Amino acid sequence: MELTPSLLVSDKLPSYGAAQRKLGLSARHEQGLRKNNRAENSHPVVRRRERKRQGFKSAGSAQRVLSTHSAVYHSFNLQCHLIPRRTLRRFRTGAAAQWHQATVAA
Repeated sequence: MELTPSLLVSDKLPSYGAAQRKLGLSARHEQGLRKNNRAENSHPVVRRRERKRQGFKSAGSAQRVLSTHSAVYHSFNLQCHLIPRRTLRRFRTGAAAQWHQATVAA
């Protein structure tokens, strides 16, 4: 049993129509701004990484910078709405001390 969609929903990118023709789909194609938000919202992390990578000349240099950035970012990014303020201050002080040691050593 072959399942074919009866409706293809996408935003207004022309590549969706070209892909539909190439795949030979005969489903109705609805296009519109924000029509496929449900599909697009499933991968915002990938989109965020792509946005960060735009200023780099190559994917390799972006990967090197972003991998280092993520290690540092996770040291300082705390879910402050989940922990008491006193604990947050203690964590931030410890993170700042670690950062100071790392930058002095480098």
